[in-house]
Amino acid sequence: MAIIVNLDVVLAQKKQSLTWLADTIGININNLSILKTGKAKAIRFSTLEAICEALSCQPGDILEYKDNA
Repeated sequence: MAIIVNLDVVLAQKKQSLTWLADTIGININNLSILKTGKAKAIRFSTLEAICEALSCQPGDILEYKDNA
């Protein structure tokens, strides 16, 4: 089982930077970078909600499940 984080894809589609998103939602850019690279072990729903609100997207646009089989 693998959860893929497509934050970089959504940011590119919206023509926004990681720095802009960090400033907009009020999160440390280092923590956001950990999420973007897929190294995060968890994400708070409040953070996911803030990201979706800022980028006008759905959680499924950012997170994707891929079966390893």
